[in-house]
Amino acid sequence: MTAVMERAEPHTTAATEAPEVVASLTNITKRYSNGVVALDNLSLDLKRGEIVAVLGPNGAGKSTAVKLLLGLSSPTSGTVRIFGADPRDPAARARTGAMLQVGRAPEMLRVREHIAMFRSYYPQPMPYAELIQAAGLNGIEDRLFGQLSGGQKQRTFFALALAGNPDIIFLDEPTVGLDIEARRGLWAQIRGLAASGKTVLLTTHYLEEADALAHRIIVINGGRVVCQGTPAEVKSMGATSQSKTTATVRTIRCQTAIAVETLRGLPGVIEANIIAGHATIVSDRPEAALREMLALDITLTSLEVAAPALEDAFLALTRSSGA
Repeated sequence: MTAVMERAEPHTTAATEAPEVVASLTNITKRYSNGVVALDNLSLDLKRGEIVAVLGPNGAGKSTAVKLLLGLSSPTSGTVRIFGADPRDPAARARTGAMLQVGRAPEMLRVREHIAMFRSYYPQPMPYAELIQAAGLNGIEDRLFGQLSGGQKQRTFFALALAGNPDIIFLDEPTVGLDIEARRGLWAQIRGLAASGKTVLLTTHYLEEADALAHRIIVINGGRVVCQGTPAEVKSMGATSQSKTTATVRTIRCQTAIAVETLRGLPGVIEANIIAGHATIVSDRPEAALREMLALDITLTSLEVAAPALEDAFLALTRSSGA
């Protein structure tokens, strides 16, 4: 897959015509039986030809919003629409693709068999050769799924999400486990989808990925939309509410055997996640956190420490909204 660094422009049918809204959540409240309110009167929309990144801390309501848009859950109140219909409507489902982090596939089927099976579910599937090219699966079509590496499985799930040639695609942590070349290649394919008029909703813990890809970022916290805008606009909004303490915030990335619960208890840690063995820790006391991490795990590798940009805005905005 070839890397392309430019952000695609949102597709419009005419210079003066606003992009069509293809999916929306309107005044959504989702309350579970245990009394937890996952979404609190939340509204958002997704437009034709745009890449939208939905960001938020753990428990913010991101997964609940995606489940509602996919028809996997129903709201307590409010309206969910995909192409003007209920997301469970068969016609709407036929135009929707999804790559979810919890995805599984039979390990004894070959890559080409998985793709052929998924293509058979749709009236106008994407051509087989295009799927293989888009997902970078050339040369591994005859391998059993169970013999694939983590990155190859991710690329296969990406192909399955595109199998029906959908008009809206939901991508949940799509580049986990991919090396740099494969990640940049997948970014290029995502940009190409938007340029062709398809809508992409992206959830990711890699904030630089959202910064590089998204036309629009929606930050959710406590079940509500905290802010939304272009990456530049979100950074600007974060700067206005940024406290002095966030000036020392750093993002630490590494491979470690330390449990995520332990990472979250380290000095100054604001957010910590482990995905496929790769840890991402955000701390406003990075030196102290690093000293403890190195003491706890002498096998820690692939260490990177970076001064965030979008991370600064994200932390400032979620803190000011009550995180």
